[in-house]
Amino acid sequence: MANIPEVKLGIIAVSRDCFIISLSERRRKAVVEAFNAKAKNLYEAKTTVENEKDMLKALEEVKNAGCNALCVFLGNFGPETPETQIAEYFDGPVMYVAAAEETGKDLINGRGDAYCGMLNCSYNLGLRNIPAVIPEYPVGTATEVADMMLDFVPVARTLIGLSSLKVISFGPRPQDFFACNAPIKPLYDIGVEVQENSELDLLVSYREHKDDKRIPAVVEDMAKELGTKGNTYPDLLPRMAQFELTLLDWAENNKGSRDYVVFADKCWPAFPTEFGFEPCYVNSRLCSRGIPVACEVDIYGAVSEYIGYCVTDHPVAILDINNSVPQDLYNEDIKGKYNYDLKDTFMGFHCGNTPKSCMGTCSLKFQLIQNRLLEDSGTPDITRGTLEGDIKPGEITFYRLQSTAAGELKAYIAEGEVLPVPTRSFGSIGIFAIPEMGRFYRHVLIEKQYPHHGAVSFAHSGKALYTIFKYLGIKDIAFNQPKGMMYPSENPFVK
Repeated sequence: MANIPEVKLGIIAVSRDCFIISLSERRRKAVVEAFNAKAKNLYEAKTTVENEKDMLKALEEVKNAGCNALCVFLGNFGPETPETQIAEYFDGPVMYVAAAEETGKDLINGRGDAYCGMLNCSYNLGLRNIPAVIPEYPVGTATEVADMMLDFVPVARTLIGLSSLKVISFGPRPQDFFACNAPIKPLYDIGVEVQENSELDLLVSYREHKDDKRIPAVVEDMAKELGTKGNTYPDLLPRMAQFELTLLDWAENNKGSRDYVVFADKCWPAFPTEFGFEPCYVNSRLCSRGIPVACEVDIYGAVSEYIGYCVTDHPVAILDINNSVPQDLYNEDIKGKYNYDLKDTFMGFHCGNTPKSCMGTCSLKFQLIQNRLLEDSGTPDITRGTLEGDIKPGEITFYRLQSTAAGELKAYIAEGEVLPVPTRSFGSIGIFAIPEMGRFYRHVLIEKQYPHHGAVSFAHSGKALYTIFKYLGIKDIAFNQPKGMMYPSENPFVK
């Protein structure tokens, strides 16, 4: 199933009636040519908006063309009321940009004053309480405006996806993992639907899939993905294939009025006992297909993963911000080789749910912690099913959308990297480095009471994530502040 939307972007030019309309139209054409030279999928509305009737006509154009996201282009000063009504009446995300003046040789008939018009535009958006995306510096040449629009595409894709997303959860959070619990009302506020189910519902459905005729094909695909060295438990694959089909069918049969689905599942302690395996590898496979599955019924973690997937169009992961890097390991493999001190580093870990494409060498293994608990550290059977190995080195963004206990949305974003350093540990795991992580850990993650789970996109995606969180109305968007930029809670006397 396709689990993210395809963005069909349209552009509408606006023009103040006391300005030369052809100036805005000429500039719009140049923007379209610059955009289509890179992406080739922009719809150009031919109606230039000077008044409210033009606004309705232009909206009819883009709707008939199937546009689900819009760029409103101030080719000159622009008409304040109709240009903001475009966003008010359009069912989808809208970005506003403005044309820069082209040459000092034509500042009479060739001057558009869009630099000024953008100020009045933003004021009118505020009067109407209309959310809109306005780039950091929204005034530019045709090429610069086209680049702003290209940056807008993943933002629009995410906002459209969230508006038609359903989170399907199974079971309450495990005891002592209440940190992943939070009021779900704020999710409804941003358009996300939540369907909560019992573990028993999932178990019943799993049993109904026994002897499903599709199981052998899924087993074959799993074996091919794992390879000879990674497929350490061939006897386990039919059980896991049965579970994969159970989840995929549940998604298809329960998405209802929604187009997109993510899962938040309870994976222990009863799961391995009743199902006969750990679900981690299946979770990783669904995430590889764009259907994130968050562990420990982490509903906000699942939504966070989905946001990252929409932004990057690439598999993401959910990991524990797990353990510090030992001093001896740091001294041997990191110090002097990478520009990070010890407190900038930590290990991101989960039992074995990271997509295979995001990992180096990996294989099916058993969950060591659950094996101690459920099988008394004996020969693993029901605790098998994790995909374990070190996470690939490269750029990452650690981030999370979360609700406070009082029902207010907050978020954090921190860009960094996975270092090419062996972890010497178990699970899906990597050594992460984020500049000023020690201070971020204390004054954001601890101070603002975030849970241990963080979503990970395997790219530097902070720019888009920040725009999305801001569009959603989140006032508290934290980030890893550089040296010299103090957190409000930071003790100025600590050296």
